[in-house]
Amino acid sequence: MKMPLLISVPHAGLVIPDEVRDRYLPEEAQTSADSDGGASRIYDFESAVRHWVSTDVARAVVDLNRAEDDRNRDGVVKTHTIWEVLVYRKPLGEPLVQGLLEKYYRPYHRRLSECAADVVLGVDCHTMAGHGPPVGPDPGAERPPVTLSNADRTCPREWLESLAACFEASFGTEVALNTPFRGGHIVQSHAHEAPWVQLEISRAAFASDDEKRTAVLAALRAWCEHRLAASFG
Repeated sequence: MKMPLLISVPHAGLVIPDEVRDRYLPEEAQTSADSDGGASRIYDFESAVRHWVSTDVARAVVDLNRAEDDRNRDGVVKTHTIWEVLVYRKPLGEPLVQGLLEKYYRPYHRRLSECAADVVLGVDCHTMAGHGPPVGPDPGAERPPVTLSNADRTCPREWLESLAACFEASFGTEVALNTPFRGGHIVQSHAHEAPWVQLEISRAAFASDDEKRTAVLAALRAWCEHRLAASFG
């Protein structure tokens, strides 16, 4: 039986769209460093959940976990990566920005809204650098293996804590709550449609991507079983 979850994987893509390729500056390694390395493998369980949504477009081009009107350096259509690498040899005009939003950003968020009606929980899935990047909330700080966040409002606190307990049992390590991340734009903007939580797995080499994938799946299955039992308890 598929788990009644909506899985979002917004930062696994590495594709540079043709619309901006002629002015895009970062090298392949820099594009990869700005993305959620390992996410395409760790969260590769589309067949195990009710809905699974992802994208091929690189985060350095369109960041799906930003507000549509966020025009900061690290905003929805960036001028610099999280490692402060310049993205374009010349600024993008607003028509081109709007074209990128219409092609990549808005369809992703429409799909999340469409899938929300028949799930128990949405999980926005990320990987995070082992130490905070320059533009993060914790520059240079060592990060925990697993972080769960709900911005103190996108799902019940009891759900967050019970999910953390499942991840602690599966990963064999303490799980951080709402630190260093509190929950980004995706979980906060879609929480009126369904409960949401943001999941961050560290890219530190404490386990292989396959081992991390197995542990994530086990934790989510355990939590879904817990919720089912609670519903009929």
